[in-house]
Amino acid sequence: MGALSSRVLRPAGRTEQPEPTPGAGGAARRSDAGEDAAHSFCYCPGGRKRKRSSGTFCYCHPDSETDDDEDEGDEQQRLLNTPRRKKLKSTSKYIYQTLFLNGENSDIKICALGEEWSLHKIYLCQSGYFSSMFSGSWKESSMNIIELEIPDQNIDIEALQVAFGSLYRDDVLIKPSRVVAILAAACMLQLDGLIQQCGETMKETISVRTVCGYYTSAGTYGLDSVKKKCLEWLLNNLMTHQSVELFKELSINVMKQLIGSSNLFVMQVEMDVYTALKKWMFLQLVPSWNGSLKQLLTETDVWFSKWKKDFEGTTFLETEQGKPFAPVFRHLRLQYIISDLASARIIEQDSLVPSEWLAAVYKQQWLAMLRAEQDSEVGPQEINKEELEGNSMRCGRKLAKDGEYCWRWTGFNFGFDLLVTYTNRYIIFKRNTLNQPCSGSVSLQPRRSIAFRLRLASFDSSGKLICSRATGYQILTLEKDQEQVVMNLDSRLLIFPLYICCNFLYISPEKRTESNRHPENPGH
Repeated sequence: MGALSSRVLRPAGRTEQPEPTPGAGGAARRSDAGEDAAHSFCYCPGGRKRKRSSGTFCYCHPDSETDDDEDEGDEQQRLLNTPRRKKLKSTSKYIYQTLFLNGENSDIKICALGEEWSLHKIYLCQSGYFSSMFSGSWKESSMNIIELEIPDQNIDIEALQVAFGSLYRDDVLIKPSRVVAILAAACMLQLDGLIQQCGETMKETISVRTVCGYYTSAGTYGLDSVKKKCLEWLLNNLMTHQSVELFKELSINVMKQLIGSSNLFVMQVEMDVYTALKKWMFLQLVPSWNGSLKQLLTETDVWFSKWKKDFEGTTFLETEQGKPFAPVFRHLRLQYIISDLASARIIEQDSLVPSEWLAAVYKQQWLAMLRAEQDSEVGPQEINKEELEGNSMRCGRKLAKDGEYCWRWTGFNFGFDLLVTYTNRYIIFKRNTLNQPCSGSVSLQPRRSIAFRLRLASFDSSGKLICSRATGYQILTLEKDQEQVVMNLDSRLLIFPLYICCNFLYISPEKRTESNRHPENPGH
């Protein structure tokens, strides 16, 4: 292409004016315009309106260009130098179409799963799998046709098509329904970029339909960040968005992790965790059941009642059929179930949990109650994170819309009647002693302490976390009928429904000493 001419282009139909000569005072555009045509006015700020010649300079501001022809020349030059966008066929698309889809100038054929691809070694070497094959002393390095063995059943022809095609283009569109197969192919061919893109696609599309498959695949193909994201989603949604489909797909190992975690977003109380486990176990045993979530608990109770009649005197988790589920139920915090009379009656009646488990918990709670009553126990005085994560009471509440709410969670909490209030974007804890009626006994000690953590969250329709906030573990000491603001919400978090989850520890773990083991005066 030749060099651009430096001549300034003029609009069509207009003749070019001669350049003014020195001393001429500028060439006139119109010969009959008189004095006004030969002069223009200067309106520079701070000066009077005065005539000046139509030459190049304003004498008030010598640096300013005023010649019309110069201005038009600058405008034309600007237009010449302004790029114009025109969509051309990109190199990437040309390469993909010509070399990959059409197979032009192919120097190698790859055969797999009954399909054949005409490819190019120089592109295949982007794959760690083929780079090692071609650069070493392997016999395939000199072959023009290579038969690939596909040991992974997740890999199909479509996944290989995407994987091979990714070597010839800049970007790849991955459907969530295809991501596991493409990830499998990418891992086999050692395509790090495609593996990363599969991981990002999985993290962005976690839902009740994909989470279990993604979790398993992430473990199989070493995507730890995806596995962690799936576990977080399950901790947030297992109780807040219960699903028959999800209960059917959750494995024993995954459920054990969820029930044992202090980060499980519990709705209501620990008894509801037990109820969810009971429904999950039923669906694991009867996966063909296809009823609705509303029908599930009734069907579960009916099924286990029939079983109970056939195995009188034996709890279900002690049977061969129930033993695989015992490790999951072991992670229930039974001390917060038997602290409520109605819940204790249900768990005894169901005959799922071995009586030995319950007997140990009854003893533990009885001794804790005696310490609270007779040993001047005022509650935790320091943060013990391990104790809190392993033994704290888990409870939660869903606020469907903005408004004013006040509630308490059921159960005996060693005389600490905690009222929780949500009002005007504040969450308030109150130690109720004398002001409000209480169904149980309350402690009259001047001060009581609790260890707690408060978490709030909002989710979209797929269960993805929109926003969240947490206090971290704290110690709160309250006098009788004293209340305390524990969280002030900003407007960004006020997306309803709003889910609130709390972890509480009302009484310190018992410190074992020699005096505990061998009391000097056992009769007192």
